Amino acid sequence: MINLCIGVLIGAGAILPGISAGVFLCCFGLYEKIINCILHFFNDIKNNLKFILPIATGTLIGIFIFGNLLKIVFDKFYMETSFAFIGLILGSLKLVIKQANIKKITLAHILCTFVTLSFSIYLVALENSLNISSYINSNSYLILAGALMSAGIVIPGISKTVILMIFGLYEIYLSAISTLNLSILFPIGIGLLIGGTLFLFLINFLFKFVKSYTYFGIIGFIIGSIFVIYPGFTFDIHGLISIILIITSFIVGFMLSNLQNE
Repeated sequence: MINLCIGVLIGAGAILPGISAGVFLCCFGLYEKIINCILHFFNDIKNNLKFILPIATGTLIGIFIFGNLLKIVFDKFYMETSFAFIGLILGSLKLVIKQANIKKITLAHILCTFVTLSFSIYLVALENSLNISSYINSNSYLILAGALMSAGIVIPGISKTVILMIFGLYEIYLSAISTLNLSILFPIGIGLLIGGTLFLFLINFLFKFVKSYTYFGIIGFIIGSIFVIYPGFTFDIHGLISIILIITSFIVGFMLSNLQNE
């Protein structure tokens, strides 16, 4: 039931612009487990299904049941909703640090966080400044774009939007989804499959050999993702409600991460 509820939050949260499901998987201690489950799915199909099914079900519920509601709330109460999710993310960071499983935070750990945080902020700035609408009609180009786009799906805090914009495919990709244009979606899908597999193996490799540094690098990406949804602040009733919501959601995130840790 806990995983089902977390799955709902993952599905709902992933709808927010620039926020990937990987951020919430990390915040609730499920990221490494999901990667191991996917890479070794056929080694123990029964237990892997038992673990992944509640999360996947909750994610689908979050997307399809609460997606439209969240979009309405997000459109009408942009600042309040954004602060609620920021609080949820911040409240869950304690669990991410615990997963690094270290006794003492070293300068190297802090540097890992600083580097990924800086890169994440750079991507946010880049996304805001890009305005590319060119189109290259080449399957190999689309496959390459899809492969790199998979980084925004597998790696928490990396925006797949900015990757598509760099390739000049963002608007085309959205249009292809709405019209089910398979001539665009199919090669991008092939790229996603290839790139996603490679990035999964890369992350798994890093967890095996430099686990603590990998987690602190992920923390930088997660904190950087907050800058994507930070809506600004106003000193009025909306600001007051936002403060209440960020405190409340911080407590909820902290409690959920403690439950997951148990």
